[in-house]
Amino acid sequence: MFFVALATDYDGTLAADGVVDAEALDSLRSLRKSGRKVILVTGREMSDLALACPDLAIFDLIVAENGATLYDPATKDEQLLAPPASPELVAHLKALGITPLSVGRSIVATWEPNETVVLQAIRELGLELQIIFNKGAVMVLPASVNKASGLHAALNRLGISPYNVAGIGDAENDHAFLRLCGCSVAVDNALETLKAGVDLVTRGARGAGVVELCRMLCETDLTGTGRPLPTPMPALGKTAGGSEIPLDPRAGPLLITGSSGGGKTTTVTTLLERMTELDYQCCVLDPEGDYGAFAAATAIGTAKNSPTVEEILSVLDTPGMSVVCNLLAVPLADRPGFLAKLLPELSFLRSETGRPHWIVLDEAHHLLPSEAKPVTLPRSLPGLVLVTVSPKALSPMLLDAVETVIGVGDQPFEIVAEFCEAAGTPAPPRVTVPEGGAVYYRRGEGQAEAVTIGKPQSLRIRHVRKYAEGELGEDRSFYFRGPEEKLNLRAQNLIIFLQLASGVDDDTWMHHLKRGDYSAWFRSAIKDPDLAEEAARVEADESLSPKASREQIEEQVTRRYTAPATKRGE
Repeated sequence: MFFVALATDYDGTLAADGVVDAEALDSLRSLRKSGRKVILVTGREMSDLALACPDLAIFDLIVAENGATLYDPATKDEQLLAPPASPELVAHLKALGITPLSVGRSIVATWEPNETVVLQAIRELGLELQIIFNKGAVMVLPASVNKASGLHAALNRLGISPYNVAGIGDAENDHAFLRLCGCSVAVDNALETLKAGVDLVTRGARGAGVVELCRMLCETDLTGTGRPLPTPMPALGKTAGGSEIPLDPRAGPLLITGSSGGGKTTTVTTLLERMTELDYQCCVLDPEGDYGAFAAATAIGTAKNSPTVEEILSVLDTPGMSVVCNLLAVPLADRPGFLAKLLPELSFLRSETGRPHWIVLDEAHHLLPSEAKPVTLPRSLPGLVLVTVSPKALSPMLLDAVETVIGVGDQPFEIVAEFCEAAGTPAPPRVTVPEGGAVYYRRGEGQAEAVTIGKPQSLRIRHVRKYAEGELGEDRSFYFRGPEEKLNLRAQNLIIFLQLASGVDDDTWMHHLKRGDYSAWFRSAIKDPDLAEEAARVEADESLSPKASREQIEEQVTRRYTAPATKRGE
């Protein structure tokens, strides 16, 4: 399930005239039996709430005083999330004879039309306080304290992302916490202004609306609502007409495929940026160390030390943290086994919390190759992103599950057609793709279209560990052999390449230069088409001496890979 928690307002939503009816209580119990959490988010003080709703144990946590306190029914512990109520303000309002006047641990409350007097008192006392309205109620709280801040604290305690929460309310003070939720719902009796800004409106009013939402969660997990959920979603790309294609974490596997050096890593980095900018959680398995410098994620594992399942889960324990797992130290033959150990743990975490929202398998043919012993996959594979140079290299079982394909590189349509052949699916009609574009293919629709995905907002620091620590394998290293192949000097990274380049004789240097070996290596092994293009221009310039061509190649590599990190994104 994706929506693992319900956050509900009390008065006017769950309760009518302060009382929750038996059917609504039963629906909350059923929701908890489904494995979901129930969080009450109310403007009431705990002492008042306990009198109105004796069965507080039905809630996993209670956010009270409009976000100022957090109460755990199991331990009866109440945590203050905001500064205490201002004694100066309380004394001032009492002196003015303001009635009614309620004082909680942090909240000070009265009713309209006292808001004008209260606001004047706050100004005269020079206090950093705010007024929040709730269907005639006037609540005074510290600045930035509201139902959203309180719900956020509750979700952090439960280890749940706001995207995995359905929230339901009815009044002005519910706007903030509903905007936080992956699905926002208003009961039928809610204010029209609230209804206008939510994802769904129930047919039933008050408790009947909550019953309706609970039933939808238990029966369908809010699929088939007619609206894409959760909201907002990152953009996968844009169609030729300029329409954005949402990247749905609830959809089945997405395959990103194309030739080596064709832009797969750039595409994935762009999508990761969009995911993490919206605080979605990602787990990236990185067999070649391509994403270690992705700033929005915690990088674990090095060329010499493989990450452990425990380390990965420790990072993912925090809802807002994403992780990149460098698998360079994991032997190629052991990588499917590593995935086989990790996937059940990620599946369990998802069943409890709904996250990580995306699992990205870069070089997926290393992890789920076609010829390897089959890895037991979960029955459902939402939010899975597969990246590979060739669909044919993937496990047939995985190809069967793929729902969407993005073809990139010089022949994006041909790589989509290759997927269709490997998956036993008719290829879609050919589409024309502008330079730099990609092909977007939805398997169930049988149609392909040209899309623009864009570039990362910040340049990634390319393969830092790979060139600094010598991670390139023998099959991807550069070999200075010379015109008569008397040499066998191996450069397993860019730094060693530069060191050897400065020491080999001119005949050896020019032999590889004239053959275009340098640009070919930069393109295929380093996967840097821009560097390859610059090097190709040097290789094509017959006027350059061996010394001058060496210097230009060295300058190109140094500028891109050994400049200070703070300069690379500028």
